[in-house]
Amino acid sequence: MNAESPAQDEHYLRVFKRKFRDWRGARPFWAGLLVLLGGVPIMYFPYYSLQIGHLTMAMSTTAGAGSLIIGVLLVVLGISLWFQKHVRTFAGTAAILLALVSLPVSNFGGFLIGFLLAMVGGALAIAWAPGVPESKYGEPAKPESAAAPVAAEADGADAEAAAEPSASNELNEPYEPNDLSGTSPVNGANGRHSAG
Repeated sequence: MNAESPAQDEHYLRVFKRKFRDWRGARPFWAGLLVLLGGVPIMYFPYYSLQIGHLTMAMSTTAGAGSLIIGVLLVVLGISLWFQKHVRTFAGTAAILLALVSLPVSNFGGFLIGFLLAMVGGALAIAWAPGVPESKYGEPAKPESAAAPVAAEADGADAEAAAEPSASNELNEPYEPNDLSGTSPVNGANGRHSAG
């Protein structure tokens, strides 16, 4: 038995926690979790039967299939918020609408539990916006074209520091803005890279 194994396990655990925190921070994680959790009581309660002694109380409604569909759709929307963050506005709006529809269809939206979770999760999904990459000095990154005039004005030792790339993501690639308004087929920059 090796005495260093707990330290190694702790290291891997810390690495996993850091990677999960980075993954969670790059998407509307909490919105997806709330929407997913909101779908569970909406689809569960109409099929649940409570048994007290010999008395069975069924909470099923005539719209049991509708409750199941709403619940499954909310679960799918919650998962899609985790893995396809670009659909956040659509998924948030759909989650809010499905939560509202669940009020008359599914036992008051899963006894208001699923309704409230889906409403808050949908609102969080709509409100979430991706962050701006930071430079290594902790301030918001600027595109390289905006950093070039700063490098020209800098003098002496500051010129070397200003000439460094202003931002990079976790793959050490330079930050590129998504603005393609100046591209056209005439100037050869229509959004495609030529293979030569």
